[in-house]
Order: sequence, then structure tokens, then C-alpha cells
Amino acid sequence: MTVPKASCIPLLPVEELARRRRRQDSPVPDLWDLLDSVMDPEIPVISLYELGVLQDISRNGETVELVLTPTYIGCPALGIMEEDARAALTAAGYDQVTVETRLAPAWTTAWLTPEARRKMSAYGVASPEAGSIACPQCGSTDSKIISEFGSTACKALFRCVACHEPFDVFKAL
Repeated sequence: MTVPKASCIPLLPVEELARRRRRQDSPVPDLWDLLDSVMDPEIPVISLYELGVLQDISRNGETVELVLTPTYIGCPALGIMEEDARAALTAAGYDQVTVETRLAPAWTTAWLTPEARRKMSAYGVASPEAGSIACPQCGSTDSKIISEFGSTACKALFRCVACHEPFDVFKAL
């Protein structure tokens, strides 16, 4: 008996479903679209939203309020993410911006959008997928961990057994 593919799709955590719903039902969709141009400074092919860092956007009078959850406590790129989001909003005429850093619930790789996973793989960074890690170079799932810490604290360094290439993997947090 063949199992339908739809039943193999992992369920999203409640927090991620809520984040996607906040965007879908937002009274400020233009701001979400504007911030889609703000890329992660460490993987510049994915936006803060695709990465799962941009949690919410709202307006309080003239002030735009952002909520960000870093991929890792103490993430050194968080300051750059804030600066880049502020710069995009300021360039669009929104001069008053507040940013809240929210650490709970903690960021998880389950918050990566499917588009982020595809873009990351093309960029050379793997994300854990239901227990297997595919080499972004050749697609093999035969890999070995080299170091618990890769190019950043939120990634580990692996080497593909098939093609022998090293690659970063977002830790399954």
C-alpha cells in the first residue's frame, strides 16, 4: 500500500502557524511585503520572514513595531537584522520604528519556510529534514558531523561522505 505524500508532510508547530496567520490576516500587508526585501546577513538569499526571525509587524499610530526572534540566543547578526529592517522602513518613509527581541518561544528550524529551505540548499547550507540531512552539493544523505559549530553558533559543520564536500547545517533547534 502506498502512503499518500500529503500524510508525510510534517506538522508545523503552533507558533509557526500563528506567525503565518499573523502575516495573512495583517492590517499592514504592505509592510510585510516591504520587509521581504530584508535578507539574512549570514545567508543573504533568504528574507528575515523566510528564516522565521520576523515574527510580527504592527502599527501604533506613526510607529511601526517589529518583533524579531533570533535563531540563537546571542546571535551576532541580530543587530544587523534590526538595522537593515529599520533602513528599509526609513527608506519607505516610516521614520519611527521600534524593535522587540522575543526569545520565547525559541526559534526552531521548523519555522523555516519551504522556500527558505530550497534557497538555503542552493546557497550551500542544509537544513535538517525529518532526521536526514541532504548534502546541498550532491543530495546524498550520507554525511558525518565534523564540528558542533559551523560558520556560526546556530550551525554545525558536516562533510558529505559521497562527494567529500563540507557544508553548514542549521542545528535542529
